[in-house]
Amino acid sequence: MRPERSLGVSASPVLGRRGLLRLGGLGVAALGAGGLLAACGGGGAGSGSGSGLGKAGIQLSWIKNIEFSGEYFADAKGYYTQAGFSGVDLIAGGSAGTSAEAAVATGKALMGLSSPTVTGPAILKGAALKTIGSTYQKNPFCILSIDSDPIPDVQAMRGKKIGVQAGSNNTIFKGLLTANGMSESDVTIVPVQYDPTVVTTGQVSGYMAYTTNEPILLQAKGFKTVTFLFADSDLPFVAETLVVSQSSIDNDRDKLKALLLAEIKGWTDAVASPTQSATYAVTDYGKDQSLNQDEQVKEAIAQIELIVSPDSTKNGIFTMTDSLIEDNIKALSTMGVAVTADKLFDLSLLTEVYQENPDLISKFAAAASPTAPASATPTHS
Repeated sequence: MRPERSLGVSASPVLGRRGLLRLGGLGVAALGAGGLLAACGGGGAGSGSGSGLGKAGIQLSWIKNIEFSGEYFADAKGYYTQAGFSGVDLIAGGSAGTSAEAAVATGKALMGLSSPTVTGPAILKGAALKTIGSTYQKNPFCILSIDSDPIPDVQAMRGKKIGVQAGSNNTIFKGLLTANGMSESDVTIVPVQYDPTVVTTGQVSGYMAYTTNEPILLQAKGFKTVTFLFADSDLPFVAETLVVSQSSIDNDRDKLKALLLAEIKGWTDAVASPTQSATYAVTDYGKDQSLNQDEQVKEAIAQIELIVSPDSTKNGIFTMTDSLIEDNIKALSTMGVAVTADKLFDLSLLTEVYQENPDLISKFAAAASPTAPASATPTHS
């Protein structure tokens, strides 16, 4: 994973995560001049020819690394085909990739993985999209420091140099300050690139990072790190959200529910077995990325901490409580995105899937148990 990267697109107040980076080519064109709204059609790549539901197209939010281990399990274990699809097309994101919003809107994908900080602005521009679930209960943004100059919380940033990448990262960081009653004058924002070693050389005291990535990289180099999450510091938007078109909700509801069923099973297995998750990423799905097995296992374990919460254990993976939805809308408002909950979220499909398959909740709870071994046997046949 990497933090947000900007292409200088300024039409939206914030495009979270790597959103701005991904808005090249098709993404920019689709978001401009109302094109995204006009492009929103039904079905997408999930409506291809073949038996049953056809092939399911899923636009990933980044390169094929550990981040999408639930999709790898769902494919490898046949959960997509069991749900009625002829197969799945996992479309990699990254520097040259299409945004989830554009991919879904133009029919390239039935579903995309994104963030409210990307989808919210797209909706405000006229995109008929909805978030139907969230893999991460917390976003991975954090401030990274080392133990010789620790920054354990927001207030400890006062008077410090904080390295922040340009573009949307800067907007999100300013949202963190605003949410905590601070201003830019309370810190010195230092523009940085995407190399966290600047915090080890003393160029900055803190570095805006992903808790699932950069701290692990520095720890591997022998540094003792200190982090605090934005999500635990009054900026609790979720991440790795499941985004679809309103048209598909209206016209392909059963197809979306089948996709959710496969996704739930895949991610339940991924949570149960971070070691196998890493193996899938390193040796198969992301084999062209030169990934490190040990690092990917550590990132998988760190990722689980964002996925598993008392609420997701109680209600099932991808679910969001009314309180969490309200917190997301408030966080987005802090960052200048005035979208309403009914425009951004529709959790009704997920509710129906769990009503029809209540055992999925208990299976996820078992996989998420602290006593579950790291190499636990997948919970679905």
